[in-house]
Amino acid sequence: MKTSIDGHNSDNVIDLFSGKPLSSLSDSRIIRLSPELDGLEMLYSNEASEDKFFSLKILCWGLLANGDVIGLVPWLDDLVPCPKIEDPLNGAWEGYYDPGIDEVFFEPPIHKIVELETAAEYYELQCENDNDVVQEIPDIIGTHAVLANRTENENSLALQEVVSWRLFYDGTVCAMLVDDKKVESTPVLPGDSCLYPAQVQERFRYFFQHHIANKIKSKDPEAMAAISLLVEDSSQA
Repeated sequence: MKTSIDGHNSDNVIDLFSGKPLSSLSDSRIIRLSPELDGLEMLYSNEASEDKFFSLKILCWGLLANGDVIGLVPWLDDLVPCPKIEDPLNGAWEGYYDPGIDEVFFEPPIHKIVELETAAEYYELQCENDNDVVQEIPDIIGTHAVLANRTENENSLALQEVVSWRLFYDGTVCAMLVDDKKVESTPVLPGDSCLYPAQVQERFRYFFQHHIANKIKSKDPEAMAAISLLVEDSSQA
């Protein structure tokens, strides 16, 4: 069955920004999340290291409105489906990876598909606004957001831990950060009123997983060289 808007087939309605049919965008909307609790990873490659694969921990799995299930990772400045990653070095998805048994696979685990489908059916919500919160899951892979700090005499970057990821009715997923001025009790947990979304902030730049963030905190030379480039880019943005 085709969706319609005011009597018109939505396949004939094109989104101004993406150039895709409105029905296609609706079908690709995320409607449910499930945290990755067993340490599964995403494998990827890039042009700079053609003979190597790299791995990144999967944050969660997402169920789309069309029934597809995808792995999701914090990638550059957004939460991105694993098969759709892109970067300046032409990063390419190479599959999912289970480090426990050293196995590469290309379809989401069946237990995650069942979990997401069952949960979506059980918790089916009727929302009126696109910004209504559907779900919020904790960040369990140590994601950090990089924020620009600008003063009259200095440009610098600050790292801040991501507490949770909030799914909105329109399918948007935002990383939630702590506003220290609004903290009333600790620890800060998902859903706390002191949290605010990272991606909509002008100061937000990138996401890093914990191993990179720890290198930056310990002033690892390679990590500091990379962060220096980000500071330079930040000053020009």
